[in-house]
Amino acid sequence: MVIKMVDYYNGRILLQPNEVPKEWVNILPSLPSPMTPLINPMDGRPAPPEMAFAIFPKECVMQEVSQDPTIPIPNELREIFANTYRPTPLHRALRLEKDLGMQGDRIKIFFKNESCSPTGSHKPNTAITQAFYARKEGLDELVTETGAGQWGSALAYGCNLFGLKCTVYMVRASYFQKPGRKILMRSFNAEVYPSPSNLTESGMNFLKQDQEHPGSLGIAISEALEHSMRSDKIKYSLGSVVNFVLLHQTIIGQEVKIQLAKIGIEKPDILIGCMGGGSNFAGLMIPFAKDKIEGQNQNMKIIGVEPRACPSVSKGEYRWDFGDSSMKGPIIKMHTLGHTFVPSPIHAGGLRYHGMAPIISILSNNRIIETKMHHQTEVINAGLQFAKAEGILPAPESAHAINETIDQALKAKENNEKKVILFNLSGHGFFDLLAYEKYMNGELREYELPTEQIQKALQSKEMPKIDESQF
Repeated sequence: MVIKMVDYYNGRILLQPNEVPKEWVNILPSLPSPMTPLINPMDGRPAPPEMAFAIFPKECVMQEVSQDPTIPIPNELREIFANTYRPTPLHRALRLEKDLGMQGDRIKIFFKNESCSPTGSHKPNTAITQAFYARKEGLDELVTETGAGQWGSALAYGCNLFGLKCTVYMVRASYFQKPGRKILMRSFNAEVYPSPSNLTESGMNFLKQDQEHPGSLGIAISEALEHSMRSDKIKYSLGSVVNFVLLHQTIIGQEVKIQLAKIGIEKPDILIGCMGGGSNFAGLMIPFAKDKIEGQNQNMKIIGVEPRACPSVSKGEYRWDFGDSSMKGPIIKMHTLGHTFVPSPIHAGGLRYHGMAPIISILSNNRIIETKMHHQTEVINAGLQFAKAEGILPAPESAHAINETIDQALKAKENNEKKVILFNLSGHGFFDLLAYEKYMNGELREYELPTEQIQKALQSKEMPKIDESQF
């Protein structure tokens, strides 16, 4: 069967299954500032490999610190990707362009459609990979946290593929806001618990303070880490923030490069993604950011979009902080709002983490990327505008990128500029209907994180102080 590669009638740029990339792009050797180590919370010194091996699958730990510019994707993984959902389509948003009043080809809007995966988001790119390595290592179980449930769904799917048990601690606010995600995870045999829970010491401590605690990703991480220490056959699995997760997601940006080349476009002028911990944004932009660091694409704008309720890069500080709320996990240097931060229960649950991936933090500090913020009301409105134009209801997280894309397109139109704008549709919103219903009913509130609340969290006596001279 011959597959039509470029179909502008439907606005799609397709690839063959054999065009799934053969390697991941590792940006660590190209970073403009050195990557900082993980710090052992017990002594404030760089964590030894044994500590990381006790938490994560061994192959993931090796990838976390690798200085190889590319890392091969195992053939078995490539076959699984090709037989399920990769490569994903790149769409030209022709109807959205028309809705925005764009004339001709001066302003082109494209989106990478990661909602085509089995669980509806980009997350299986690393979930399947981590489950693959866990099985090779002979593990029995992976345990994790999840915010909106996209990551938990993906890991449940990946573990089910390889016969592993999966346990998920889901942020309590999302656990009740998004019951569909719980059902999907349980469909793949995962056990799902609202966090904070009464199953761990960390969870019980938070429930003592507030029986109706809304939870946070930091708390759920603490519970998952504590659970993972019960047996050497259980390891912790993370869906964002750390280097190896961002590495696995670079399959997205590499496919985009191939797809754009097929229609004669070398690069977009503006690249946009939503960011909470940073996984989907990094997956799209790292192959392009690496080129920018190395002297190419100097004029390309790379924009990460955050909620105003949780703006870790836009308003947080770049400093050492705990990755979890109970201070059990490694200390990381990143943009952070403070590990004691408890986010407002906005509907973009995947963007409620207190910190940002160290890679993205470094790129932001060196002005390789920039950040923007939006309120959830304008975000959901943009999501509905996109759905009416393109027929896909986006996840609230993805709608942040859509909101900024619309703003950038209208700005270019006003200035009579010629632009190619590309964003990552990181997932669909079919499990996020409550957010849209509340917006339609006029019940959706805006949350702006007060500066004094950020300062209070960052000035906490519990914030770690690390002597960088030791490394």
